[in-house]
Amino acid sequence: MPTKPSRARRWLNEGKAVGKFNDLNIFYVQLTTEPSNNKTQPIAIGIDPGKLFSGIGVQSSRFTLWKAHLELPFKRVRERVDNRRLMRRGRRGRRINRKLSFDLRAHRQKRFSNRRQGKLAPSIRANRQLELRVISELTRIYPICDIYFEYIKADVDLTSGRKGAKSGKGFSAVMVGQKWAIEQLSKLATVHTRLGWQTSNLRKHLGLEKSKNKAEQSPSSHANDGITLACFQFLDYLLFHTSNGHGHDWKGSVEVTDSPFAIVKRPPISRRQLHLMVPSKGGKRRKYGGSTTRHGFGKGDLVSSPKGVGYVSGDTEKQLSISDTNWKRLGQIAVSKIQLIRRSNGLIVSH
Repeated sequence: MPTKPSRARRWLNEGKAVGKFNDLNIFYVQLTTEPSNNKTQPIAIGIDPGKLFSGIGVQSSRFTLWKAHLELPFKRVRERVDNRRLMRRGRRGRRINRKLSFDLRAHRQKRFSNRRQGKLAPSIRANRQLELRVISELTRIYPICDIYFEYIKADVDLTSGRKGAKSGKGFSAVMVGQKWAIEQLSKLATVHTRLGWQTSNLRKHLGLEKSKNKAEQSPSSHANDGITLACFQFLDYLLFHTSNGHGHDWKGSVEVTDSPFAIVKRPPISRRQLHLMVPSKGGKRRKYGGSTTRHGFGKGDLVSSPKGVGYVSGDTEKQLSISDTNWKRLGQIAVSKIQLIRRSNGLIVSH
């Protein structure tokens, strides 16, 4: 490292390396012989975490290697947890015989105390786990030395209810999620934190664009912030003194270049439930959800079909539902006309 595409092609032709794709659809070569040396360039990853979207960038001193826009599962997870709670309460309500006195009813006693501080909400955990999954895939093919994480101060003052109040008495699920994420990322590389205003200053210095539409699937929405955070590895904001004055200026060298851009999200598969929420005719409830089909395919498997390449999203008695990267159905196709490309890895990556 570094190398050129022509040299990598020569390695493949001579059998010195094999070409592979990882779960993020990044092509790389894996050497089958001993390398000439083990020297590598310092490479940093920047993470701009959010509630609905996150940005990730991989940067070396001379090249921008990869950047991504992550669509986080916050809304979907929160909705499903709410539905799960409603279904659980409904089952318990149907089980209890209210004709009996209260002390004779079949109430289940609590098994543990759920009033613990520091609990990580399922929706926030899912957000941070998706970021962690992407970072872990990147560390397998890039020699990552440092990770830069944008830190958000979201403490809550219990007396006023205002966010950002430094009372020390409040607690925020966002802060708990950040702490958990930093602990997990520390197992992969050295983690540094930066505040939002620091990211903004460096982004303006680098001349990177920032879109006001956070849902926009482009590098300017969040990925550029990830690249900016990674550039902190190579730039420092240092104090200077001259005969005419003094101040601070950026010191160091880094080159931001064009790079592959990816949109990453989880397949919105409905997990297996005991039954539907609303009973059908006759008072019966059919089973709902699940990650498998009756034809040997799993939901989220990448397949080839007459309608094009897509993902398995459902099934009928003789057909499979195939959806695109936006999880819009391409069609319901006979199983005999479908060929498996790759089993589901829990990610949908589009460019």
